[in-house]
Amino acid sequence: MSFPTKVPVKYRACFAWFELIVVYALIEGALWSRRGLVRNRWALAAAIAIAIFVALDATLTDQPLLRRLGLALPTTVAAGVVLAVSLAAAALMIFAVRWAGGDVPANGIWPSFGQSWAYVLWALLQEFILQSFFYTRCEDLFGGSAAVWVAATLFAVAHLPSPLLTTFTFVAALFFCSVFRQYRSVYPIAVMHAFLGLTVAATMPDSLLHHMRVGIGYLRY
Repeated sequence: MSFPTKVPVKYRACFAWFELIVVYALIEGALWSRRGLVRNRWALAAAIAIAIFVALDATLTDQPLLRRLGLALPTTVAAGVVLAVSLAAAALMIFAVRWAGGDVPANGIWPSFGQSWAYVLWALLQEFILQSFFYTRCEDLFGGSAAVWVAATLFAVAHLPSPLLTTFTFVAALFFCSVFRQYRSVYPIAVMHAFLGLTVAATMPDSLLHHMRVGIGYLRY
């Protein structure tokens, strides 16, 4: 494990645990709140906490901040690898559903252009939270290899109680975090996330996906 040198290891580790617990609790509060107004307040609190903790990274670490957060532009190799894998995975998923006799699109309509772009932005936000926040802190606490598994588990658990999305997101997050660990850029991962998410929406019926809702929304669908 490696920790920034500006802050003693034990204090940095304690603060990393504090950050993880606070933000994850706020996110879970948003996912499981029954009332929309309360849910929005939990979500806003989570966003503010993430913004504050990410800003504090600049004072707690000796690493270049953009590199640590994965906000630097990707290399051509990274972008090419991620794009190729995402297209292949999406094509394989569509082929498997068609081979099994399923309909594509499963719900009779493809996502519109506006919906697709909105989902790309949502995927970018999710990957920032997963990689730039959760993975980096898990990396500080457990080291890079273990952090892949811990961050992927946290991401998957946030998609409960949907069995389909929990399974898909765990497998996908293992790959996303592994790619982030190697190439350190959230942008191509967000594109891959969007490709796969839209493919899942197009190939899986709403009776299983519940319109891709999680938390209380999945149960109340």
